[in-house]
Amino acid sequence: MRIVGVRRPHVGSGVEVAALAEPDNEVTVIASLADFWADPAGHLSRPPTGPTLATTLIEQVPPVLPDARVICIGLNYQQHAAEGSYRDQELPPYPTLFARWTQSLTVDGAEVPVPANEEGLDWEGEVVAWVGAPLIDASPEVALASVIGYSTFNDLTARKAQKRTSQWTLGKNADRSGPVGPIVPAAEVGDLRQGLRLQTRVNGETVQDAYTDQMLYTVGETLSLISHTLSLRPGDLLATGTPAGVGYARKPPRLLQPGDTVEVEVERLGVLRNAVVGNDRRSVGRVTPETIARHKS
Repeated sequence: MRIVGVRRPHVGSGVEVAALAEPDNEVTVIASLADFWADPAGHLSRPPTGPTLATTLIEQVPPVLPDARVICIGLNYQQHAAEGSYRDQELPPYPTLFARWTQSLTVDGAEVPVPANEEGLDWEGEVVAWVGAPLIDASPEVALASVIGYSTFNDLTARKAQKRTSQWTLGKNADRSGPVGPIVPAAEVGDLRQGLRLQTRVNGETVQDAYTDQMLYTVGETLSLISHTLSLRPGDLLATGTPAGVGYARKPPRLLQPGDTVEVEVERLGVLRNAVVGNDRRSVGRVTPETIARHKS
């Protein structure tokens, strides 16, 4: 099962959560966004009973609550840490954590604009874990068991903005810079410690190729750490970090330009594909079936 967020523009029902059918031309509504995250495990345990709609009738959006926390791990793969700020340094005992706003997220097939003051965007293929139960002072085992599903993610980064200040917030929240794929239930994915292959491609060329068992800080450990400071709720997200191969660390540096297509593929999660466009497209954010078809062709 693959779970997406949808909006029916002519119905006014708000954001709903739906199951995406093969070959991506229909969705079956599961529940409203709020109702789904009130009991995600229950909704995923039974077949969806809502209307089945052609994707031509809906707008695809992230299935994210407006007040969800999007917490990200930086430097979670040894080789990526070595190509960046921890070159020749010992890694810290705890993960580097930063946050995204939900407004920075978008979906498979969406166009991602390069901000006017950037020379391009950098790719960061990742996996996102979705929290499905409240977590307060949770053990790593309880925290991992709370994960309801996983998605492919691209933490596209505006490097100039990221390095302009001591905090990463600006560079990690450019418009539509966080494409997230459909949620695949955790029961279908298994444990990331089993080593799922993660690849990023730019215009068909593989630029990142790693396995999720190479993570330095596991999902359970990181969610447990977070839960001892702030309470996590169903619908919160943890982006688990990117492996080596990002653009800024290359010699010479390489960044995504308008006209490029970037893909992140994770074993059992599928392919996340997005086109990079110019700053003049920043105000154009709606994802239509025509947009998705154009960038998958």
